[in-house]
Parts: sequence; C-alpha cells; structure tokens
Amino acid sequence: MDRGSMVTEGPGRPERPLVVDGGLATRLEAYGRDLGGGLWSARLLAEEPELIARVHRDYFEAGADVAIAAGYQASVAGFASLGYSRRRALESIARSVELAVGERDAFGSGLVAAGIGPYGAARADGSEYTGDYDLDEEGLYHWHRERWNVLTDSGADLVACETLPSLAEARALARLTLETPGARVWFSFSCSDGERISDGTPLREVAAELAPLRESGRLVAVGVNCVPPRYVPSLVRAVASAGLPAVAYPNSGEGWDATRGVWTGSGESERFGEAAVSWCREGAVLVGGCCRTGPEHVRAVREALEDAGLR
Repeated sequence: MDRGSMVTEGPGRPERPLVVDGGLATRLEAYGRDLGGGLWSARLLAEEPELIARVHRDYFEAGADVAIAAGYQASVAGFASLGYSRRRALESIARSVELAVGERDAFGSGLVAAGIGPYGAARADGSEYTGDYDLDEEGLYHWHRERWNVLTDSGADLVACETLPSLAEARALARLTLETPGARVWFSFSCSDGERISDGTPLREVAAELAPLRESGRLVAVGVNCVPPRYVPSLVRAVASAGLPAVAYPNSGEGWDATRGVWTGSGESERFGEAAVSWCREGAVLVGGCCRTGPEHVRAVREALEDAGLR
C-alpha cells in the first residue's frame, strides 16, 4: 500500500486535499442497472465486472484522485445466497479492488481504496444507519475478519471503512487495522445529526478514541459519508478538534420521499463543489460524494478546489 503515503505519512497532513469519487450505485443505475437484492452493486462484480470498471473510469476522468472499490455490500454470505461457493465468493470480493486498480493504472494516476461496508450493509436492512445489530464488538471483529484479510491483501492503496453506525464496529475494525502492517485506513460514519454518529456517540469522542492509530501511521482520516451536506461542517470540525484530518463524502442533499417514490431537494453539483471547499477549510483532506452524486459532482468538486487555490 505504498501509494497511501500520497495521502499522508505519519501524523502530518497532505499538501493538498484529494478528491474521492461519487456514488458507485448511482452511476450503475444511470447505466440502467437494477440493483435490487441483498448484494446491491456487488452482484455486478460477478455478473458485469466490465461495467463496474467503466464506472471507475468515469470518475477518474471526471477528476477523482481516489476510487473506492465495490466491496461495500460484498460478503461471503451474500454471494452464498446466490449459490456461489466460498472460493468464488472470495474471488469476487477481491475482484472489487482488481477492477479499480486496473482502471487506475490505465488512467495513469490516482489511488484505490478497498471499500469495506458495515455489517448492516450485508444485512441489507438499513441498520448501517441505526447501529441496531445482533452482534457485539467481538462478533463484529470476527464477522469482518475474513473479508478484511482478502481486501487488504488485494493491492489497494487505502482502506475505506464506510458508513459505520457505531463505536463498537469502529473498535472492531480498529483491531483489524492494528493487525495489518502497512495499512492506511479511513473511518467514515453515518450520523444522526451534525454532532453524533448513528448510535448516539459524539463523533468527537469517536475520533479521539481512534487517534492512537494515527500515531502508528495507519489512520489517514476520520469523518462521514452518506449524510446530508448540511451536517458536514460541524462534523468535520468535531474531527479537527480531536486533532485529526477529516474525510467527507456526503450524499447529494436530496431526500427520499418513500410515499411518493421520488427524490426531493437540491442536488446541484455546482453548490456541492462550493461546499466541498468549505469542508476542506474546516479540516477535510478527502472530499467527494456518496449516494445520488455522479461524475458531475466530482468534476464540480475538483474545479472548485482548483479555483480556490487548494489544488
């Protein structure tokens, strides 16, 4: 994972913010794919890997410095439910990084982060936004361990532990981080408001507990993803107050109206780019987008950072 030093080496800060890609599933849906089912976009790792590669290419071309591989919802149990053998399931999980690395190498620059979603993503019941799990920290450690070992040994530069809803899950993944020499990891959380992660723990307290990983050179950043953009400034400040760099890649700002079956609100890419500048000024070193963001949002972030002299 030597390229991870492009983000930071030890306790220092990177020379410039890096742009993270946008929503993988959002882009796959833009290509007309139905992502229903427990595996969500991970299903295409086996069925249409060339399309996942195409999406990574779209984001690199739009200006992303970092591609997050498609491992978010991938799990051995999820693939087994479709009749895959354990070996084929593990191969599919590893392929998530291989596809992103291939596109990065073809593009000629950039970083690849292995995408590690929370236990709730594999449950496919929305619990990544509540932390209402049937496993404690020890159970989560063992549940993540096999997939973690596959993904951290697959050629990624970074590890993105995403949409974590609870301190218990962060602790489990921190234990795995300490067991992985050379790992460069960020932890990003789902949040209930502009102060607390989904289980109610203040993000500042979470960041402070994770801070010792920074001293070992393993922790790249702590922050948030898939939260409304309006929450990001205070959450980034909470991380900065704990002495850590922040990562922020929220959703577009739109909200899902389940009654009408439509997205509502503003997801304008230009405003998203302008907001990303403010996040960087508050302490974010990695900025991008999550659900309902696409290449146009990534392009806007890149251009806004350049216009602001931050690139």
